[in-house]
Amino acid sequence: MRAAPHADEWSRGFYIIRPDTLPLASMSDGPMKHATRIALLICGWVFLAVGAIGVVVPILPTVPFLIVAAACFLRSSERLHRWLVDHPIFGRDLNNYLDGKGIRARSKIIGMLAMWISVTISTVFFVPWLAADVVIIVITILVTAHILRLPTAPD
Repeated sequence: MRAAPHADEWSRGFYIIRPDTLPLASMSDGPMKHATRIALLICGWVFLAVGAIGVVVPILPTVPFLIVAAACFLRSSERLHRWLVDHPIFGRDLNNYLDGKGIRARSKIIGMLAMWISVTISTVFFVPWLAADVVIIVITILVTAHILRLPTAPD
């Protein structure tokens, strides 16, 4: 088993997605509970579908959803994880992120814009509690800071 990850690996997301850095629960720790595996497969497909929609809808980011889908597939199906990472359309952006090259500038801008628009609408119109609004805004600020810290991949 690999030693504890360096802090830099956590910030880039390698430790949760690369199979060579994290033992797969379904392969090395015995059989994964069936319900958990099914739930992760469903989540993986849902996030992949939303990411695929993001390819054609300009305001919807693609890469963050693909990263979550890859993480879900990593824990539930090695075959689907490999398929996603090697995919001719989705693989480039996903591998840029996984290899530490970052996210394309367009994806960063669209992702942050969509996130801030949805947070603004949510906090102004749908969340009546000030404390919840503050928590949502703080989390959004932290996510924005994380996205800005990521390297910018070439187009």
